[in-house]
Amino acid sequence: QVQLVESGGGLVQGGGSLRLSCVVSGSRLSMYAMSWFRQVPGKEREFIAAIAWISGSTYYEDSMKGRFTISRDRANNTVSLQMISLKPEDTAVYYCVAVPQWLGPPFSDSIVAYWGQGTQVGVSS
Repeated sequence: QVQLVESGGGLVQGGGSLRLSCVVSGSRLSMYAMSWFRQVPGKEREFIAAIAWISGSTYYEDSMKGRFTISRDRANNTVSLQMISLKPEDTAVYYCVAVPQWLGPPFSDSIVAYWGQGTQVGVSS
């Protein structure tokens, strides 16, 4: 079992930055790649980035490279997503998830083992 609790969402002006955090707890964390997805109402969930819990290797969706950076702090059991140059189209609910790392890449929501509750990000124009 893995538990994930996100924080850091909110409303920001276009061009601004935001850092999301996710506290990770549970067992056998070494089996997972911690990842971020997002979902706009009425649209499918979209993969952003993943990071292997032990090695720290990262993988990004091509369209997310450059503005989104995933990192993890094993000492504090947290995974973060730094977002810069935010655009109104980045408005979504952002989810921290755990994916069995041998199942990806690529990472789709169909292979996610555990989901956080999500945190809302709003970007104004």
